[in-house]
Amino acid sequence: MDVKLFDSELKVMSVLWRDGDVPARYIAKLLTGELGWNVNTTYTLIKRCIKKGAIARSDPGFMCRALVPKEEVQEAATNELIDKVYDGSVNKLFAALLGRKKLSAAQIEKLKQIVGDLE
Repeated sequence: MDVKLFDSELKVMSVLWRDGDVPARYIAKLLTGELGWNVNTTYTLIKRCIKKGAIARSDPGFMCRALVPKEEVQEAATNELIDKVYDGSVNKLFAALLGRKKLSAAQIEKLKQIVGDLE
């Protein structure tokens, strides 16, 4: 993915990923209620996402549609985290995640299932 999204832009995208194509005013109203953002702030972020190619705008009604799938953004962010913090090592990431707290038997079984599906 070539689109680099900042945390505030991800808040806008999360509305589209969750609710589908919606008018900009819907996003602005929702994020004002959830985060206390000014309406103009939300519109500025939407326009930034449009400029980056993450959102398509259509009229009438300033309808917004996500152009990048959530999974693609998650994968890019995960890869960036692994590269930046864990020297590109997935093993180091897993060791850090799994070493943080005691896992339940159910969580361990779920992880085994995930790993089994990869084989």
